[in-house]
Amino acid sequence: MKIMKYIHLIVMMAAIAAIISCQPQNKKSTATIPNRTWWKEAVVYQIYPRSFKDSNGDGVGDLKGIISKLDYVKSLGVDVIWLNPIFASPNRDNGYDISDYRKIMKQFGTMADFDTLLNEMHHRGLKLVLDLVVNHTSSDHKWFKESRKSRNNPYRDYYHWWPAERGKPAKRYSYFDVDNNAWKYDSTTNAYYLHYFARSQPDLNWENPKVRQAIYKMMRFWLNKGIDGFRMDVIPFISKDTTFPPLPEKYHGNFVHYYANGPHLHEYLQEMNKDVLSKYPNIMTVAEGAGVTSNEVLNFINPSRHELNMLYNFDAMRLGLIPGTREVDPKGINLVDFKEVFTKWDSVIDDKGWGTIWLGNHDTPRIVSHWGNDSPAFRALSSKMLTTFLMTMHATPFYYFGDELGMTNIKFDSIQDYRDIETLHEYQHLKDTGGDIKKFLDNQKMVARDNGRTPFQWDSTKNAGFTTGQPWIKVNPNYKTINVKTEEKNPNSVLNYFKKIVRMRKDNPILIYGKYTLLDKENPDVYAYTRELNGKKVLVLLNFTTHKVQAKLSFDMRKAKLLIDNYNTMQDANAIQTFTLRPYEAAVFEL
Repeated sequence: MKIMKYIHLIVMMAAIAAIISCQPQNKKSTATIPNRTWWKEAVVYQIYPRSFKDSNGDGVGDLKGIISKLDYVKSLGVDVIWLNPIFASPNRDNGYDISDYRKIMKQFGTMADFDTLLNEMHHRGLKLVLDLVVNHTSSDHKWFKESRKSRNNPYRDYYHWWPAERGKPAKRYSYFDVDNNAWKYDSTTNAYYLHYFARSQPDLNWENPKVRQAIYKMMRFWLNKGIDGFRMDVIPFISKDTTFPPLPEKYHGNFVHYYANGPHLHEYLQEMNKDVLSKYPNIMTVAEGAGVTSNEVLNFINPSRHELNMLYNFDAMRLGLIPGTREVDPKGINLVDFKEVFTKWDSVIDDKGWGTIWLGNHDTPRIVSHWGNDSPAFRALSSKMLTTFLMTMHATPFYYFGDELGMTNIKFDSIQDYRDIETLHEYQHLKDTGGDIKKFLDNQKMVARDNGRTPFQWDSTKNAGFTTGQPWIKVNPNYKTINVKTEEKNPNSVLNYFKKIVRMRKDNPILIYGKYTLLDKENPDVYAYTRELNGKKVLVLLNFTTHKVQAKLSFDMRKAKLLIDNYNTMQDANAIQTFTLRPYEAAVFEL
């Protein structure tokens, strides 16, 4: 009996030891952090499915291609994959025109492929967030096909219709329409339908409760499959004033803000939360916050309002552009303004919600071409610097696939090379109205969405290892030097720096939860800030220029510990003490 007691005691001690060994290694440093949540600590990696990996040689990326590269994604250290739309679609806007929410786009594979993808991701500890596109559908969706048949069709009120006998409806601007007009006349029922985006993307009528319930049912379908959340495409646009009055004067030149302030928006989001999201308490929900100002963000993300977890804003995206246009400002990006945007949003959110941080996605240029310097001399350095910024800010970082390699804008010369509906329709609009075509094409080399949609560069073989067929869009010619295989072998590559700083973020909760404080605010060259948590402090220094600069700071750096530097070589003590930074240098110190 004594032997049995001893054995029982040994088993209990072993169990206790096992439990202790499973606790986070940084338990002491995180013990006083309130409201810890997985999606606050995650790094989100966005994959554009058409351009990631083609498994069958048809030139289009697919789900099996993603599955084949999950080990690569896992090696990055990221936690979440956000997939752009994979649902059935005629593909006029690369999947953002959905014809069936419960089917997989044929070019991408089958529902069985999706189930395999989800299982393989979860097996690797990766979470999956899907794109929820419910402001509009495709004009090929069953609902719209029925809606346009007659004015008394049961689906008529699933969309916004304006009878022609009432005259033309008040002007609304469309993003992708050749005439920039959001109302399209349909002769079948002598009426206009609303489309904030392309004519093939009619806006759903959220004021109809049947529409909302159908959407909520679809959301449950995917959540019951086990997905880990939704990124909600232009979700602030869902509510409309159905009297469609003339655009109020204060919104002239800022129609996006008008679209984002529908009369019942928050009522619908709270209903969505109550009916769906609250039933799945461990998921992540993030709004694409087009048109939402910093004064309004807490209406979406304050936990007490029971709406969404996060929202990402677009204030920084207007920087470097001529106001009110998509044209590049020759004066470039003002770093003081850049700092002001991120500091303002951090101060507004503070501890009353949770923020996001991002510099690029499928709708923007490559981050190194946009915010850094994609010349051979500075591409790698500036790419690492920008990654350092994203991984050391007080928010959940969203990182676009390929940016971890320092992929650059392709900068097409010919309109024939473009595939994006936005570029093609604006080009046609300029042709129809006698616009400056050359100026437009030059500008597209920087701002066109297709710059960020070229195939992922896996290796130096034909088509960068993306496909054995003809790629749906051209591969960037620099793939022979910028690719995964080459960068994995180089310890100082952009890719290996990305992996290193992601690990550093995870090992240092101060970089996730620490208070952010901007320093040297008016410095036009340096972005400097601290992060503080539980009596510890980290200093981040970022040089956004091609020359040596100094930050005006007063810390004693003699005992500072360098955590990471994108040059991978220490400067002399005097340079550190005087806060002298080399071109595009990024340095993070523990003070």
